[in-house]
Amino acid sequence: MRGIDTQVRQIRRRVFKEIANLAYTSENLKDDVEALPYKIVGAEAPAYRDSIYRERAVVTERIRMAMGLSLRPENVPVHLTQGLDESNIDQKYYEPPLVQVIPSACNACPVNRYVVTDKCRGCMAHPCQEVCPKEAVSMVNGKSHIDPEKCIRCGKCKAICPYDAISHQVRPCALACGVGAIESDEQGRAVINEEKCVSCGQCMVNCPFGAIADKSQIFQLIRAIQSGRKIIAQVAPAFVGQFGPGVTPDMIKTALKQLGFADVYETAIGADIGAAAEAEHYVHAVATGELPFLLTSCCPSWSMLAKKFFPETIDNISNALTPMVATARKIKAEHPDASVVFIGPCASKKLEASRKSVRSDVDFVITFEELAGMFDARGIELKGIQAEDKLEDATGAGRGYGVAGGVASAIEACIREYYPDVDVNIEHAESLAECRKMLMLAKAGKKNGCLIEGMACPGGCIAGAGTNIAIPQAMKEVNAFKTAAEKKIPDISAAEEEKALMKK
Repeated sequence: MRGIDTQVRQIRRRVFKEIANLAYTSENLKDDVEALPYKIVGAEAPAYRDSIYRERAVVTERIRMAMGLSLRPENVPVHLTQGLDESNIDQKYYEPPLVQVIPSACNACPVNRYVVTDKCRGCMAHPCQEVCPKEAVSMVNGKSHIDPEKCIRCGKCKAICPYDAISHQVRPCALACGVGAIESDEQGRAVINEEKCVSCGQCMVNCPFGAIADKSQIFQLIRAIQSGRKIIAQVAPAFVGQFGPGVTPDMIKTALKQLGFADVYETAIGADIGAAAEAEHYVHAVATGELPFLLTSCCPSWSMLAKKFFPETIDNISNALTPMVATARKIKAEHPDASVVFIGPCASKKLEASRKSVRSDVDFVITFEELAGMFDARGIELKGIQAEDKLEDATGAGRGYGVAGGVASAIEACIREYYPDVDVNIEHAESLAECRKMLMLAKAGKKNGCLIEGMACPGGCIAGAGTNIAIPQAMKEVNAFKTAAEKKIPDISAAEEEKALMKK
C-alpha cells in the first residue's frame, strides 16, 4: 500500500505532525497531550472506524508510541500521560518492544481459512467437493459450503474451482511476516511474538486497519535541536524522491538545515566504506576457502534473522560496519561535539540503534515518514525550496544500496576492480521468506563460495516501513541518483578507513 494516500497513512502522518508541533510549541505538555486525541478526532461522525470513541482510543495509543512510550495495558488503569516526563527529554533510546499491535485497532482478521464466496455457481461437477480429502465440502442450498471443523486448509478446492469462487483468507500482517512472529491473543487479535520478531515493520505497512505501529524519537530529536546541541543528519540511500516529484537531494539537504540540522551527510559514504571492506573480506576469507560463504551485514533484520533462526551462520555474517554506523563514526570523527541522527526508510534501523554497542555512534533514528511530519509541523514546502548546498558525498556503488541487489553488485564491482583475478559468485534475497530459504540453502552447503545479500523488505530499503512513495518510483529515483554520481566505486583505501573506524 506504499505510495497510496490511505486513511491509515493520513492518520499516521497527522500524529507525527502534531507530536512535532508539541515539541516545537507546547508550554504545557501534559494538558496539550491530553487534548490531542480530541483535536485529531473531532466530535463528528467516525471517519474510519465504528465510533469516534474507538478512533480516539487508537489515536491515543499512536500518540504514546510517537512519544517513544509503550502501549498501555488493557487491564490496568494507566493514564495517557504516564511516563511522559521520562520522554520529555532530548535523548531517549528505543525500549523494547519496538513494534506493537494496538489491540483496539486490530480487527481480529481470520488467521487461515477457506470460504466459499458468492461467485459459486453450484456447478454440477462440483470438483471442489470431489478433490477434498476430508469431505469438508458439501452442497448447501445449491452452493458449495466448507465445514471449518473438517477443513485442513490444503487449498485443493480453491485450486480446482473453475469460477475462482473460493477465497483463502489470511491475516495480511501474518502473510507479510516471514518469520511467523504474528500470533493471536485470547480474543483472536494479532499479537507479536518478540522472540521471533526481527522488527522489519512489514506487518505494519501491510495491516489495512493501521493496527500496528512502532515507536518514534521525533519528539526527543526536536528537543535536542531546540537545546542548542549540534545535530548532524545522515540520510539513507533510499531517501531520493521520498518527498515528492521534483524535490532534489540538494533541496532536501537545504530543507534539513532549515529544520536546524548543522549539516547533512549521505549514508552512502558508509556504504562505500562497507562495500570496499566486504570486498576485501570476501577475497581473503571466502575465495581462500576459510569461510564457505559470506553474508552482508547492512540490513539489521536480515542479520537478526540469521542469528535467531540460523545460529550456525553467525560466523559467516560480515563483520564490516553497517553503512549507518560507519557514517556516524566518520561524522563524529570530524565533528566530536556532534550528535547524529540517521534518517532512513525502516524500523529495523531503530532496532540496530537501540543496541548498546551502537548507542555511542547513532543518537537518533527517524524514518522518512516521521521527517515528513517535522516538515509539516514547520510549514516547510520542499517544492519551493531553493537549494543552497550540494549533496555529493558518495559514489554510485554506495548510493545503490537502497535497492535490492545493490549491496551485492557494489561489492562485486569493487572485487572486480581491486582483485581482477578473483572469481566472485553473487546471490541476493529480498523479503524475509526468501531470506530464510537462502539461509537454509547456505546452511545445507548449496551456496558455498557465494557472497549473499539479504534484504528483509521486498525491493530492498526502498520498500521499508517508513517510506513515503511507491516502490517502482523509488527504485527509479535511486537508480537515477546512482547513475548521476561522478565516481562509480570507492577507492580500495576505503577498506583501510573502515578498519580505522572499527577501532573507534
